[in-house]
Amino acid sequence: MTNPFMRQPLPIDLSRGGWNHFRDVSPADTKNVRIYAIGDIHGHLDHLLAMQVAIDADRALHPIARAVIVYLGDLIDRGPHSRSVIERVAAQQSEADERTCVVCLSGNHDAWLNEFLTDATILPLWGRKGGLETLASYGFSPEEVLRAMANPAAAEVVRLALIARMPQQHRDFIAGLPLSYQLGGYFFAHAGVNPDRSLADQRKEDLTWIRDRFLTSTTDFGKVVVHGHTSGASVESLPNRINVDTGIYATGVLSCVVLEGVARHLITIDRNALRALREQQMEPQHG
Repeated sequence: MTNPFMRQPLPIDLSRGGWNHFRDVSPADTKNVRIYAIGDIHGHLDHLLAMQVAIDADRALHPIARAVIVYLGDLIDRGPHSRSVIERVAAQQSEADERTCVVCLSGNHDAWLNEFLTDATILPLWGRKGGLETLASYGFSPEEVLRAMANPAAAEVVRLALIARMPQQHRDFIAGLPLSYQLGGYFFAHAGVNPDRSLADQRKEDLTWIRDRFLTSTTDFGKVVVHGHTSGASVESLPNRINVDTGIYATGVLSCVVLEGVARHLITIDRNALRALREQQMEPQHG
């Protein structure tokens, strides 16, 4: 059976122009490590599990001594399985060994969940942006959440109930998510960086929220910034940044960039290809 999720080359796009100053810049290098950087998952467990299988298959086909798997944040909200996504990524991180390092960054949606655990007043905003689906994955009905979004006292009841329902491991995991990670010539953050600040001087609001100033910049940030947060129809591979968010909740596509040495590749889990593969696997065998 052909694997529809095999890696494909990811060239650097120079078509926009304005990149002449990168001609004398050495390409980002991961040295002797391979990095798998996965875009926003937003509660889509099937895509997550398929991506994990695809990465295992890629490592079997292209062996390497050590790999780092980086989740670029926004594990939760909008999709139906936020609780299970947290469970799976936290488990993968705890099972890591000397051959595999697992890093999960905080996105703005993950930060909303963490904030709600101590402050119920954020619920009207968070609930509209996907928090309703996350709370549903922990057993709350949509009606409960909608009432709580309109009533501060009810929101506090939901907050306390979530603390009781949410495993301590999940709470610790969400609370402990870092804002950034760097390795070799790459810097990883959920949203991007402020072009006017050094990588060492970035602020939380920029790392988790920035858009236009970063996205339109042709600045050499010192490292290639790998990020999500701003969804697009396809992965952007530019001299100074790589955007891995392909808007899974709207497109059904989860993307992962594979960085090794100076090479860039792409693994894509497409909803339609995933469905077709399942149907193919369920067909009766004739022999």
